[in-house]
Amino acid sequence: MKILKSILILLFVMVAFTSCKNDKSNSDNNDLALYQCPMTCEGDKTYNEPGSCPVCNMDLKPIQKSTKTLSNNEISDESIFNLTSKWNTEEGETIQLEDLKGKTLVMVMIYTTCKAACPRLVADMRNIEDQIPKENLEDLRFVLISIDPETDTPQRLKSFAKENFMDGEQWTFLQGTTTSVREFANVLAVKYKQISPMDFSHSNIISVFNSGGELVHQQEGLGVDNKETIKTILELTSK
Repeated sequence: MKILKSILILLFVMVAFTSCKNDKSNSDNNDLALYQCPMTCEGDKTYNEPGSCPVCNMDLKPIQKSTKTLSNNEISDESIFNLTSKWNTEEGETIQLEDLKGKTLVMVMIYTTCKAACPRLVADMRNIEDQIPKENLEDLRFVLISIDPETDTPQRLKSFAKENFMDGEQWTFLQGTTTSVREFANVLAVKYKQISPMDFSHSNIISVFNSGGELVHQQEGLGVDNKETIKTILELTSK
């Protein structure tokens, strides 16, 4: 009798455990599922549970959840690290933008022979650096991309970096091709045009990217108030 009782208790525990496991699995699946009206009567509105649309009464359809949690090795569709173009650094190394992953990036597009706007942009970049505590600089990289790759060779960029006291580890200068520069300018919404053999007209934009390569802030203009830029950088490098 005692043996039979023990067997019954064991069976009960196993059934309860299986039921609990199934409930948890179902709960996890529900957490991952989103539902939306197939007619999008309510625009992009979604629901966590199946049901019917309150507007047209059609059954809600499951959709892929857009807020997928990315692993450390994954990048989002909005990341600049999806760009596969190759760049030359001022040190003569060849890299891809993904090689900068893991750092907060402050990026600007300039050209070294510029006598008007670019010196102001360089001063703005150095002003930003001056306001960042040393402990935050370890997670930060300032990147200057030339819009004149024919003139701005790695050797020229290295000389420019030294002339402007921007040759520390936190500074990186990049030379691309005409195509890769144009592609990246489109990403940053930077417009530029060659107006003479040595001069370009261009937008004056400093962009901040998080460690995953996603654009989070832009500062437009010369000598503008950079409080929001500093705040954004400190938030990103203090995590």
